[in-house]
Amino acid sequence: MKKLLVLDVVGMTPALLRHMPNLSRLADRGWRSELGTVLPAVTCSAQSTLLTGRMPAEHGAVGNGWYFRDLGEVYLWRQHNKLVQGEKVWETARAAQPGYTAANVCWWYAMGATTDITITPRPIYHADGRKSPDCYVRPPHLHDALTAEFGSFPLFNYWGPTASIASSKWIVEATRRILRTDNPDLLLAYLPHLDYDLQRYGPDSPQAVKAARDVDAVLAPLLTDAERAGATVVALSEYGITPVDTPVDVNRALRREGLLEVYTQDGMEYLDPWTSRAFAVADHQVAHVYVADDADLPRVREIVSELTGVDEVLDRAAQARYGIDHERAGELVAVAEPRAWFTYYYWLDDDHAPDFARGVEIHRKPGYDPAELFFDPSDSFAKARAGLNLVRKKVGLRYAMNVVPTDPRWVRGSHGRLPDSAENGPVLLCSDPAVPSTVETKGRIAATDVRDLLLQLQGIREQGAQG
Repeated sequence: MKKLLVLDVVGMTPALLRHMPNLSRLADRGWRSELGTVLPAVTCSAQSTLLTGRMPAEHGAVGNGWYFRDLGEVYLWRQHNKLVQGEKVWETARAAQPGYTAANVCWWYAMGATTDITITPRPIYHADGRKSPDCYVRPPHLHDALTAEFGSFPLFNYWGPTASIASSKWIVEATRRILRTDNPDLLLAYLPHLDYDLQRYGPDSPQAVKAARDVDAVLAPLLTDAERAGATVVALSEYGITPVDTPVDVNRALRREGLLEVYTQDGMEYLDPWTSRAFAVADHQVAHVYVADDADLPRVREIVSELTGVDEVLDRAAQARYGIDHERAGELVAVAEPRAWFTYYYWLDDDHAPDFARGVEIHRKPGYDPAELFFDPSDSFAKARAGLNLVRKKVGLRYAMNVVPTDPRWVRGSHGRLPDSAENGPVLLCSDPAVPSTVETKGRIAATDVRDLLLQLQGIREQGAQG
């Protein structure tokens, strides 16, 4: 059975491949194809489809987060694998090939997964409120081996204003080590680097070209290792990032119409999902709009539809056409126009914004915030304060990293809607020269077919139906 290395080079597109010679050579040895994606075209939804062969309506990952109705809370970036409904590709392979081994390096929903090796970002949350960079690793002994060899997982280079190539370098080195020492049958690795400067500066910027070259160079040793080991390599992306210049404040619109409610503590306003008649969970270019009473649906739909930058508002019937009609989805799903994206902001006065608004707080914000990639450009002391806070952290003091802007105009790239062109959409590269007949005919592979492709590349026949 062939060993298989699957690289999720997030944000990789045919347009960017011109600046990525190492990955391009991979396709030259084998083949490349346009890759279909899902709505929303975001990490958790796309990865779950790639690994289960199911649409969000079936696997339930309707975004990077959603409103947990049974808890009355909005949560993004939960990590447990049981949130993804359906059999994963390695589980199918293991049923057909007893003893099959799999490793996951930073693909999402990794905790609690049935992979033999798991590495995923996981900070240390200290009792005094401090947060230190680290990762969750299974088996446990591997954690100390990795950190001894490569240092602590560079969490603050994985996301936030200091996000950089350092996190992708760490992931590549960890993947190389696993390939060398464990050589699993399936090795998954996620490379986040293109997300950063493409969202900061846009996909057509000089910074985007540099980011593509940098991640391609970092991948070169791993690609060489895989070729020497005789492993088949698949490199793919979840989405393409497109230029944006129109933020859409959907929650502020709902609040002005008296549908969204907040509660106040210490002068700060917090979204109150329990009492709101309607609110949105913003997720890049898609927003799940939760409506408590069906009688409000026509009014909410009209309000959201009339916002500048909104392309479509999908009810349950329309959601079914896109394969997103799961109970976790909003009663309405808003899709942005090509150059627009949704903010999570719900306060009407920055003086009443919650303290987490100006920090990197992916678990407390009730929506995705790409402004977390910036030191506030309008605050000349933002970087200096960040440096001072790091000094406080090193001596064991608590600190608040309040350096993120609450002005969305700095964001220049986004994703989430279905791509408007193949050139700026996701792509799949494969080192195996045997091109599947369907790909050869269509020049395209659907996201739901990737799972079967991975099994086919290893010569595995599925035993029975998916559970």
